[in-house]
Amino acid sequence: MRILFTFAGGTGHLLPLLPFARAARERGHAVAFGCQAVLLPTVEQAGFAAFDTAGTSFRDESERAPLLRPDPAREDRAVREGFARRIARERAAAILDRAGNWRPDLLVCDEMDFGAMVAAERLGLPHAQVLVIASGALARRELIAEPLQALRAEHGLPADPGLAMLSRHLVLSPFPPGFRDPAFPLPATAHAFRPGSVPAPDAGPPIRPAGRPTAYVTLGTVFNVESGDLFRRVLAGIGSLPLDVIATVGPQIDPAELGPQPGHIRIERYVDQWTVLPHCDLVVSHAGSGTVMGALTHGLPMVLLPMGADQPFNARRCLELGVARVLDPVEATPRMIREAGAAVLADPAYRSAAQSWREAIAALPEPALAVPLMERLAAAGKNAAPRVQA
Repeated sequence: MRILFTFAGGTGHLLPLLPFARAARERGHAVAFGCQAVLLPTVEQAGFAAFDTAGTSFRDESERAPLLRPDPAREDRAVREGFARRIARERAAAILDRAGNWRPDLLVCDEMDFGAMVAAERLGLPHAQVLVIASGALARRELIAEPLQALRAEHGLPADPGLAMLSRHLVLSPFPPGFRDPAFPLPATAHAFRPGSVPAPDAGPPIRPAGRPTAYVTLGTVFNVESGDLFRRVLAGIGSLPLDVIATVGPQIDPAELGPQPGHIRIERYVDQWTVLPHCDLVVSHAGSGTVMGALTHGLPMVLLPMGADQPFNARRCLELGVARVLDPVEATPRMIREAGAAVLADPAYRSAAQSWREAIAALPEPALAVPLMERLAAAGKNAAPRVQA
């Protein structure tokens, strides 16, 4: 079987797909990826062939930007006008062309790759969707319905007022079902799996802290470059606690920018969090889906400073579940960050709640068990004719 994996966003959209792609390849299937051109080297470093399937980023991810106050309306526009309109249109055309040449039996896309879903429907290909937004609250149907209906009309596809296209065949969720916002339940076609611990590309050498309790600090690989002085404030606050600190600032930032640090604070551009988290006691982050799930997989409480995208939704869910304290990234002072970290470490309820999620995640099936589901889906769709010729 030939499987084309696609994703419309950045590294955070790629990583949830990798465990499923590796499992499919280990079972003997041919696997390739389609993504925006800037991510081709990242996919190739992960060991897969990769094709440019368009969908340019909102801006150059290496470009630095000031920290903005979280704005739900701004994030809604990014989803509607970016992912669901412009990027979906670019990617539908590019994936139609690439799939027509590579001829996959199955398309597996991230949940924000709406253009891939339209392309699959035009080609009569079954598709599986991999969830990348832990809370499920970012791409709300009322937000994306109009641009997706317009795109379907452009491609001669029938109206889909209920947006059945999003979950018609198979949905793979690398998140525990109970974490998802109850207002956005999983569809009937969803299957939950344990988050994969596949090493990320350019993960760097493993870091194993020794001695004192340890905090892991990250602001992700996109919002890190639009975080203003937040790294400095976080390090000043958390670094004043009796902890060792491991901070990752992302490949675009030189750790030297943050100036000399005391010996108990180590700053790296990038490390694989799966090698660090087993040795940590606290996670301080932007509340990205991958980092939140990494923390809960290891039963770690958190201090969260959500800046945008899915982060405010994830942070709110963590607050509701009692696994984190949440601070405003603009208003938080080093003292506030220190006090939040100290409170989370001192109150055993945070750790207990996080450890209950560790147990729930450990009980989920391995990602490899998704491969038979993909095989059955491809077999069922093998004789399906395209609705519209590409």
